[in-house]
Amino acid sequence: MVFKHPNFYETKPEIEIEFPNRAVLESAVSDALASAGGLDASDVTVIAEGSEVALAGSVFQVEEINRAEEVALSVAGVTAVRNAIQARSDFSQPRTM
Repeated sequence: MVFKHPNFYETKPEIEIEFPNRAVLESAVSDALASAGGLDASDVTVIAEGSEVALAGSVFQVEEINRAEEVALSVAGVTAVRNAIQARSDFSQPRTM
């Protein structure tokens, strides 16, 4: 019998205990955004990669963008947030080139 080290293509396996399950973390952040005051996150999507969360979508006011990031960072297990949320007021402005 040959003993093989726990590697997959020369990388160590990711231990699930260190990084919360993606679906669990995404759900927790989505729930926190939905119940947070001062924020309508109905058009915001949440994607987790390890302990980092990416926020995308749109909100009505610019102030809600920072609020969404604060709420996401307050969720247990989230260490960083990439915020790509845009304010809908930005969509109505004509773009200059």
